[in-house]
Amino acid sequence: MKVLRLIVAIAMGCWLLPLTAASAADEFATKDEAVALVHRAIARVAEVGMTTAQPEFMDHSGKFVDRDLYLIIIDKAGIRVVHGQNAKLVGKTYYDAIDVNGKEYGKEVQQIAEGPGKGWFSFVFKDPITGKLLPKENYVERAGDYTYLAGVYQR
Repeated sequence: MKVLRLIVAIAMGCWLLPLTAASAADEFATKDEAVALVHRAIARVAEVGMTTAQPEFMDHSGKFVDRDLYLIIIDKAGIRVVHGQNAKLVGKTYYDAIDVNGKEYGKEVQQIAEGPGKGWFSFVFKDPITGKLLPKENYVERAGDYTYLAGVYQR
């Protein structure tokens, strides 16, 4: 009887493991979701303009902040007009941003924006869910007068 219970417990564990993994995966954003968020933001600005869209992009209960996924939008001068996690950074320059390891990621964003117009870059940043410093990959795309960014934390 004990052997049968053990077999049932192992079988249940094997059956539940994929569900637990899927649940954990859904807890954090993916690279595809980051790209999709940037594209939705570009479409929203084209539809209503930045003045109307800006508060929507920073509303934590809205549709542009999702788990650890949020937008940063900078203008042509490199000034943040949106930061979906930290409104105190709005109005501050982005192009001089440096991570805790000394990487000048703001300059990398400027090169992408002024060069190919879209791409990915990596740096270290504070995860809004755990509060820990984690490697992060951000997608960058320039559209009109703005450069849009959204990224995923590497776990």
